[in-house]
Amino acid sequence: MRSPALTTAIRLESAVLNQETGVRGYGLTGMPEFITPYQHGLTEQKTSIAQLTELLDGDRVGLDDLKTVQDAVARWQERIARPIAAAPPGSPSTLATARAAEGKAAFDDVRAALSSQQERLRADRVRARDGLMATMALRNWVFSTIGILIVVLTALVFEGLRRGINGPLDRLGADARTIAGGDFDHPIVPTGPADLRRLSGEIDFMRRRLVRELAFSEEARLRLDAQAADLQRSNAELEQFAYVASHDLQEPLRKISSFTQLLQRRYGGELDARADLYIGFAVDGANRMQTLINDLLDFSRVGRLHNDHKSVDLVKVLERTLSALSIGIEEAGATITHDPLPTLVADPTQIGMLWQNLIGNAVKFRRPEEAPSIHVTAAREGELWRFTVTDNGIGIGIAPE
Repeated sequence: MRSPALTTAIRLESAVLNQETGVRGYGLTGMPEFITPYQHGLTEQKTSIAQLTELLDGDRVGLDDLKTVQDAVARWQERIARPIAAAPPGSPSTLATARAAEGKAAFDDVRAALSSQQERLRADRVRARDGLMATMALRNWVFSTIGILIVVLTALVFEGLRRGINGPLDRLGADARTIAGGDFDHPIVPTGPADLRRLSGEIDFMRRRLVRELAFSEEARLRLDAQAADLQRSNAELEQFAYVASHDLQEPLRKISSFTQLLQRRYGGELDARADLYIGFAVDGANRMQTLINDLLDFSRVGRLHNDHKSVDLVKVLERTLSALSIGIEEAGATITHDPLPTLVADPTQIGMLWQNLIGNAVKFRRPEEAPSIHVTAAREGELWRFTVTDNGIGIGIAPE
C-alpha cells in the first residue's frame, strides 16, 4: 500500500500548493479569480487526507507524519490563508504584505513536513521491494535444494535396487520428478520401509513449504505489477494533461498574437510613441507566452524522452529570463548584475526555468524596506560549475551544474 499512499501524499502536496498560489495571488491583486484554486485546493486536501488516513491505518509512524503535515497546514491557514481569503475583493490585501515573512516561514514548515512524509513513504516502498527480492532468493534456494535432493534420491534408487525396494523408490522418484517438473500440488505418499517413509514425509513437508512460498511470491509480484501499472498510468495522465493544457492555451493565445501584430502593422507610426510602445509590449508578451507554453509541454516529458542537450550560452539565457520578468523587476526597482557566465552543454528549457525560478524568487521575496540588488556568480569546482544568486550580499539560491 506504500505506492498508493505516496501518490496520495503527492496529490495532497499539489492541493496545498494550489491553496498557497491562490491566496498569494488574491492577496497581491485582490482579484476574486484567485480564490477558485484556493477553494479547490481545500476540497482536494480534505479528500487526500481522508484517503491517506485509510491507507495508513495501523501505521503509527505514517499517521504521525500525516498529523505533522495537518498541523503545519492548519497553522499556515489560520495565520495567513483564511485571513487573506476573507479580505474584500477589488484591491490588494494589506495583510498579505504585513504577514509576507511570516507566511513564507509558515509555508516553509508545510513544505518540510510534506517532504519528510514523502521521503518516509519512498523508503517504505524500497523496503517492501527488498523484501520481495529476499523472498525470490529464498524461492531459488528452495529450488536448488529440491534439485540436490532429487540427485540424492536417484542414488537411493540404485541402492534400493540392491535391497529389493525398487517399487517404493521408483514411486518416490516419480513423485519427486513430477514436483520438479512444476506440479507442486502433487502429494508424496510415504511407502516402503520406515526410513523411506520418513524421507518421503520430509520431502512432502518441503513441497508444502515451497507451495506456500510460491503463493506469497506470486501475490507480491502481482502487487508490484499493479503498482507499476498505476505509476505508468499516472505518468501518462500527467503528460496528457500537459499536452491538452498547452494545446488549449495556444488557440486563444494565437488569436491575441495575431491581432496585436495586426495592430502593430496597421497603426504602427500613426499613433503616439507611448501607444507604439504598448503595442510592442503586447506583441512581445504574446510571443513569450507562446514559448512558455511550448516549454511546459517539453518539461512534462522530462525523463520519458531524450532531452535536447546542446551548447547553451548562459548569458543569453539570463538575458531572455530578465526580459520575461521585466515587469516584476521594474515594479520592484531591482538591479540585476552578473559575473562572466560560461557556455555549457545542457537543456535550454531547463536552464531557462532554473534562472527564472532563482531570479523570480529573489525579486518576489525581498525586503520591504529596500530594492533588491541581485548578483549572479559562477565558479568552477573540479568538473562542475556552481551558480550563486545573492540579494544585497545575502545568498538566496545555489544551483550546481
